[in-house]
Amino acid sequence: MKKKVILAGGTGFIGQYFEKQFKELGYDVKHISRQPQHISWNDKAAIIDALENGELLINLAGKSVNCRYNEANKKEIMNSRLETTKILGESVLSCKNPPQLWINSSTATIYRHAADRPMTEANGEIGSGFSVDVATNWEKTFYSFSLPKTRQIALRIAIVLGKDGGVMTPYMNLVRFGLGGIQGSGNQMFSWIHVEDLFRIVLFLNKREDLSGTFNCSAPEPVSNREFMKKMRKAMNMPIGLPSPKWLLEIASVMIRTESELVLKSRWVLPERLEREGYRFTFNTLDKTLQDIL
Repeated sequence: MKKKVILAGGTGFIGQYFEKQFKELGYDVKHISRQPQHISWNDKAAIIDALENGELLINLAGKSVNCRYNEANKKEIMNSRLETTKILGESVLSCKNPPQLWINSSTATIYRHAADRPMTEANGEIGSGFSVDVATNWEKTFYSFSLPKTRQIALRIAIVLGKDGGVMTPYMNLVRFGLGGIQGSGNQMFSWIHVEDLFRIVLFLNKREDLSGTFNCSAPEPVSNREFMKKMRKAMNMPIGLPSPKWLLEIASVMIRTESELVLKSRWVLPERLEREGYRFTFNTLDKTLQDIL
């Protein structure tokens, strides 16, 4: 019988990459999503059926945060994460043979704006504001389920870099049009991870049956925004890059319907637990990562 992995909400950039990799490893991949060709979030029986005898459940569901934080969007960002996590938890409890491991997304944005020191699982300080409320409620909902047969792991994922989509597309466009200078002060930290390492971390945690709980998923060498943009320009052979001061970003983010927080917040996150448990990053430096992607 084929090994089975269930991807919930896996229709975006990360989910598509995961699906391809799992299929190459010979897995049967089941999808739960709002897209008509997949198992619907409203069909509890079909979800339970998909989860039965599954090896691994990975939840990536949730409305993109790349939008304006008006009341309607805020509600949808929050509810799309909490409701899907609840549905999955109840469905896992209803299984006779539930998946052995449930990995739920969380976000490295859960930590405060950190310009003074890096945040680890042990000593990271939880921040405040809407994005943080989303992350803390998401984790709380996930851990509210007590599942006797299923290990639970939450991944606090940094900004994911990879080919064919994700955040690389807008950054590449900025550089291409000569706008690849610093954003804001340029001193804010940029924690990142290559999508391939994210996938390998999932495989690593799947094998390690002794591990559960929360893990930071970010490469061990975060950089400042200044350093990131400099390396992007170098990799794309673009000698000039005009800076974007904070006031300009505020105006631009209204025009392109997003939030300036996405580039101005200092995310300084280290993967202390993963490294301690013996995970070795394939893409541990930004140079290696950009070389691979660009």
